[in-house]
Amino acid sequence: MDARLRRVNKEIKDCKSDEASNITVDLVGNSPFHLKGSFLGPEGTPYEGGHFQVDIVIPDSYPFQPVKMKFITKVYHPNVSSASGAICLDILKDAWSPVLTLKSTLISLQSLLCSPEPNDPQDAEVAKHYMTSRASFEETARYWTHIYAGGPGKSGMAKGGVDTKDEVAMAGLEKAHVDKFEALGFERSKVIDVLRRLNYRGANVAKLNDDRIVEELLK
Repeated sequence: MDARLRRVNKEIKDCKSDEASNITVDLVGNSPFHLKGSFLGPEGTPYEGGHFQVDIVIPDSYPFQPVKMKFITKVYHPNVSSASGAICLDILKDAWSPVLTLKSTLISLQSLLCSPEPNDPQDAEVAKHYMTSRASFEETARYWTHIYAGGPGKSGMAKGGVDTKDEVAMAGLEKAHVDKFEALGFERSKVIDVLRRLNYRGANVAKLNDDRIVEELLK
């Protein structure tokens, strides 16, 4: 058995024996080098109550090269791509060290959910939302956690598939703003897309006049 396989097997065993951390690592198929990690959303954050899954690929030169990780569960976070699940975290790049393990790296991802770094974003639109209106960002992140990670929702809010999603809430926008431009005859989906791209939230609303929004909608 080569050193990489021995190390990975030991790390998987360590995760299974440490029930207190609530970190799990399981094989995807039969390969010990393609794994699925999971952890609970941190308490006191918009991700609380959610169950988050991460795709893990072990490179040939592990542990001298970092593991490759991306979120399987959709996450609304400045350092996670809302489209692909790609993660911006220093230990997955230049700050990796062979002393890090699968468990410690997953714990670092869990900590990232507690402490976003909007100045070094993976998703620039989400980072702008975070910096413009923290309360609105947290509400949107909480909604994504409810829809995608099984987290708690507001009373009466349905959980599950596409049919139950509120596209305005998913984009972190206010219904009244979307309704206003939709009433001018523009398609709702296009209004949502434009308002999201222009970060039509919080203090930014006063900086973007209606003519600018209509100009973008007409393109």
